[in-house]
Amino acid sequence: MDVSILRLQERLEIALELGESHYREFKSALQGPPDKKENRPVKDICDDISRTMVAFANADGGELLVGVEDTGIVTGLSYSNDKLDILVNAPKNNVHKDTPLPNYKATFTEFNGKKILYFSIPKGNEYVYLTSDGRCIQRKDLESVPISAEEILFTREEAASREYDRQFVDRADMGDIDIDLIQQITTQLSIKVTPEKFLQHIDIAEFNGTELKLKRAALLLFAKNPSKWHPRLQVRVIKVADNVLKSGEDFNVIFDEEITDNIVKLIESSWEIIRPHLTETRFLKQALFKTQIIYPELACREALINAIAHRDYSIEGRGIEVYVFNDRLEIQSPGELLSAVKISDLESLDGSHQSRNSNIAKALREIGYMRELGEGIRRIFDLMKTNDLQAPKLESKNKSFKVLLSQKHIFTKEEKLWLDNFDQVNLTREQKTVVRLGTNGKLFSVDEIWEAVGIVDTDKYRQLIESLMQIGVLKRTVKRMEAKNLAWKSHTSQKQLKQFQIVIPTSFKGLSKTSSKTSVKSIIKSPKTKDRDDESVKPELLDSSDYARIYISNIPFDTNEEELSNLFTQFGDVVSVKIPRHFKGKFIRGFAYIEFDKMESAKAAIDSSSKVELHNRMLYIQQSKPRESV
Repeated sequence: MDVSILRLQERLEIALELGESHYREFKSALQGPPDKKENRPVKDICDDISRTMVAFANADGGELLVGVEDTGIVTGLSYSNDKLDILVNAPKNNVHKDTPLPNYKATFTEFNGKKILYFSIPKGNEYVYLTSDGRCIQRKDLESVPISAEEILFTREEAASREYDRQFVDRADMGDIDIDLIQQITTQLSIKVTPEKFLQHIDIAEFNGTELKLKRAALLLFAKNPSKWHPRLQVRVIKVADNVLKSGEDFNVIFDEEITDNIVKLIESSWEIIRPHLTETRFLKQALFKTQIIYPELACREALINAIAHRDYSIEGRGIEVYVFNDRLEIQSPGELLSAVKISDLESLDGSHQSRNSNIAKALREIGYMRELGEGIRRIFDLMKTNDLQAPKLESKNKSFKVLLSQKHIFTKEEKLWLDNFDQVNLTREQKTVVRLGTNGKLFSVDEIWEAVGIVDTDKYRQLIESLMQIGVLKRTVKRMEAKNLAWKSHTSQKQLKQFQIVIPTSFKGLSKTSSKTSVKSIIKSPKTKDRDDESVKPELLDSSDYARIYISNIPFDTNEEELSNLFTQFGDVVSVKIPRHFKGKFIRGFAYIEFDKMESAKAAIDSSSKVELHNRMLYIQQSKPRESV
């Protein structure tokens, strides 16, 4: 008895029992209604065979049974021998000649007295396989679907890049490792282990019972001679004397230095090259030269470490490149983002991450160069924001990932000149944002402060306003009662009334750099000046910014803002009433927010919550500290 035939029979039995899957496909040789079946054209079956075999080769391999219905019922093949020869050769004749299928098997066999054509094929890696008419197809679940050749190549390259640092290198041993560097690290970490055990501790080496096997990550991180193990383990720093890199006669590179080393040393040595380009010396009005930081150092260092840790080391023809332009810094590393991570995921700052070089990333975390995965990009964004600079731009294309840090401030040129008047005040970021609203004497409202600063807490708002009033840079242009009357006359909320103005303290008089036609003197008022209309200079009136919000629920659905305002006036001056609505504003949502001008009024309303009714319905009142989105 032929053992191979027996095995094939068993394979067929299992296949028919399990049915179609990602790795298995059935193709019928019949067509027509159930009671009048006839043979399908051989050409159509050949087309099915080639499409399915190409799809399997471009995916994970699989097996094809021709002469079997989708339900698993064997209907067989009833063709002449010459047509059967055409069918068995379809994987060769109906596949593109430049992408021959890898090591496929084809054989005729009988099952329950009916002839079946059986194919099997492994996963192919040599080509992106095409049918004879140029179609690229890949197996996905139970279907063979069209796909671009580029996507298949990207998936294969990504798989290779993920495995690159995990592979063991047979010809490497501890003689290739910088032992002194490892001992220096273990001393700093206060870890008393041998270099061999340290490499095992961070999972980049394994002892197989006779020798220590090194992963590629160990050589990338600690090799004595890095170029022996990777041709482009390097960082190149290029200084361009413009905003655009030019070539030929207009070549404008004024600094170009490249450094090659193992990863641990490369981080420090490349940083020392980049660091001098993060500052510039400017001539000031006072006839002084001053060195100013262009980019936050920590953000640039984080971007550099991120590039070194997560670049695609399987791309051995390129290293990391840092371009220093007049208006920006670009750090470009080989390899696009992994397919599981999108640019939008990183920009959301929710910690999204996928580690391409898991062994390298773990080692850098263990020795203190990196924090938690996903933290690096978020930290870069935070540092740029803290320094009033535009958010970083991220790009992933053309087999590269780029982090772009701009010199541009989030303020306009006019706003920056205005803010320069307050340099000696040492304003916080939130204070600067409020001061910016009043550029060159412009009036602004409470609502504008809330939106610009992103305040979600009434107490924080009150503290911010009072801090600006105490240093004499913020004042009210109208009294509270006058503001209330103006808001009523204009049918708007008191919080939307433009009632604040920024003033330059007299101690800075004459330092203004603005070119505005507005006279600086006309808006300067000393904190000691006696002005009945200037409540910003009177400590006893600082509580004028003490807006207090309460949350009202269980309100009748026919309620309007005026009714609630009139009802709660009994507790104090009502600044605004907001009733959230849905369905295009036609129906209210059953709750509201009311703001008083004093915290005492809000407390009085809360204390009386069990006694407040509207349209014979009891209202529920509580403090609303967070500013919920409406």
